[in-house]
Amino acid sequence: MMMRFILTIVLLGGLLPVWSLGEESPELTGEPYVYTEWETFYAEENGLPNDHIFSLKADGDRLWVGTEDGLALLEDGKWKVWQEKDGLPFKVVSSIAVSEKTGDVWLGLFGGGVARFSGGRFDHFHQLNSGLVNDVVYSLTILDDELWVATTAGVSSYNTVTGEWEIFTDQNAPMEEIWCYSIDAHGKRVYVAVWGGGILEWDVDTKLWDAHHDPDHEMEIDLYRDDGLIHIITTSVSFRDDIMWASTYFGLSRYDGRHWRGYTKIDSGLISDFINFGVGRDKNTCYCSTDMGLAVLADFESDTWVTYKRDQEDAEHWTAHLMVQDKIIRSVPTKLSLPNHFIICSEFQGDDVWIGTGHGLARGIGKGYYAGLKK
Repeated sequence: MMMRFILTIVLLGGLLPVWSLGEESPELTGEPYVYTEWETFYAEENGLPNDHIFSLKADGDRLWVGTEDGLALLEDGKWKVWQEKDGLPFKVVSSIAVSEKTGDVWLGLFGGGVARFSGGRFDHFHQLNSGLVNDVVYSLTILDDELWVATTAGVSSYNTVTGEWEIFTDQNAPMEEIWCYSIDAHGKRVYVAVWGGGILEWDVDTKLWDAHHDPDHEMEIDLYRDDGLIHIITTSVSFRDDIMWASTYFGLSRYDGRHWRGYTKIDSGLISDFINFGVGRDKNTCYCSTDMGLAVLADFESDTWVTYKRDQEDAEHWTAHLMVQDKIIRSVPTKLSLPNHFIICSEFQGDDVWIGTGHGLARGIGKGYYAGLKK
């Protein structure tokens, strides 16, 4: 991996990075896959309940979509919709998880608690009838028989077999804040992205928490590169192939259990440091949904990126840029025509990728998809 040397200067009481002193221009060491074929979906044209997409969950060949006004399912090319008039307990669906054991669909409701959709019926869990710590739910995930829920006032876990609830807040967990924004689980670990509290890691066997914070304690900048989590304000966490990916509003972090690697717009292919959601595809690849488009770290080892964005506000289609570090090597036109580049969520379905925005849903068709780089 090409190394950079960083000098810092003091200006108006702050530190500014000075990059690329005597550095050669980077080159592609292989070709990353680029999504050029896209389909778009809207409420008026395709049957979605709303164009504001909050959450996506692939379930085999089916896709569940959570919107600002209802739940949608795409199956066999047809849409089916559930809204409050159809029994959905609350209209804003902020998160979706599907149980591999039972097939139940669990919904995080942004102000309405949690719903279980099973056998065509909605069961409603909220603060007044369960152990849910708060009804504003940002994210949920399933680990074995337990449902884990991230809320604006802490984390709740629900054992779907015994019916027991457990609550975690700043009173019994190392939460500097209780605003829990994202949650993921793998193996015997549960990972929680806490707004203003970094990443918390729960060990199912020991029932102990571990905390990952920004070690330089600087809110405005990343003072020491790769010293730990890039920032304390985390927005999502994703664990794939023994790698933890953590997104923040100030960049992206990768952790392999021993070493940290941080990415910001100034030194990488990130379109923006403002990342709403990041999801790892494997140990080398992460898709970052930002306020300015989609930034994909295609290959960790070579620091190769593919970014998707609208180069001009009036451009009909988005452009894919192949990058090494922060340098654009080549640009490729795509058929992505979403009018909104504020991406809120993303999901993989086989070789395809889905992105949900503030105005519309799109699927990148992965014909001939390959991971990493093609020599």
